[in-house]
Amino acid sequence: MRDLSRFETFFVAWAFLFQVVLIAHFALRKWAFEAYTWQYGWLVYALGIGGLALAILLMRDGQPWWLWFAGVLQFVWSAYGLWIEFVRGIEWRNPPRWPILGPYLTLYLGTIMFYWWPLWRLGRPLWYAYTVLYIIATVLNLASHGPA
Repeated sequence: MRDLSRFETFFVAWAFLFQVVLIAHFALRKWAFEAYTWQYGWLVYALGIGGLALAILLMRDGQPWWLWFAGVLQFVWSAYGLWIEFVRGIEWRNPPRWPILGPYLTLYLGTIMFYWWPLWRLGRPLWYAYTVLYIIATVLNLASHGPA
């Protein structure tokens, strides 16, 4: 694996932090949905501000689009999720409301993928490690939507 620049390191650190926060969020949501989600779940969306700040930093430094695009997507996903769930209070998961769920999933998966894919260019071990975290997060996410 090659040495990473300072800005590439920022990207990697943020991508991994975001995935670890998602893992913790999905685990807590499974076992303490009411107590946790409505009080603290919005903090996951608040991370979109950090993603956007990093994207702007990377853009200003002239980094390639594939390093900053995930932060922009994360911000859009976060703003959308915060608006739908916490501002409007719309129940859209059960039963699925596809006009809301479709864009939500597209933005969420796009965010994850644009944090994941650049890691292949930055270093295969990073990509593999992120893959493991993504699998854990996905399993916990799916489990957190099922019966208790």
